[in-house]
Amino acid sequence: QVQLVESGGGLVQPGGSLRLSCAVSGLPFNSATMSWYRQTPGKSRELVAIITWLDSTTSYADSVKGRFTISRDNAKHTVDLQMNNLKPEDTAMYYCYAVALQKSYWGQGTQVTVSS
Repeated sequence: QVQLVESGGGLVQPGGSLRLSCAVSGLPFNSATMSWYRQTPGKSRELVAIITWLDSTTSYADSVKGRFTISRDNAKHTVDLQMNNLKPEDTAMYYCYAVALQKSYWGQGTQVTVSS
């Protein structure tokens, strides 16, 4: 059974930081390309960051470049999203997403709220 379990969301003030983590089980993690998406009510999910399985190449949405960092730990089967200098427009539900062996999987999401 494949599981992607996100944690680390919460309420933070503008300019603050949060670190999201996604614990993955039930799939070949070392062969999985991992991503973080986010979604706000009434909008489609937006790709935030992606990290490949082959060489951990990363890519980011323009809106988060220079503020967010995605990383993976192949020994622990986790993927993290370090979010710095958070802005109110970063408020969203954040989802972990895995693609492995031509199959894809979503986590249940973790809420991030940036507000003073």
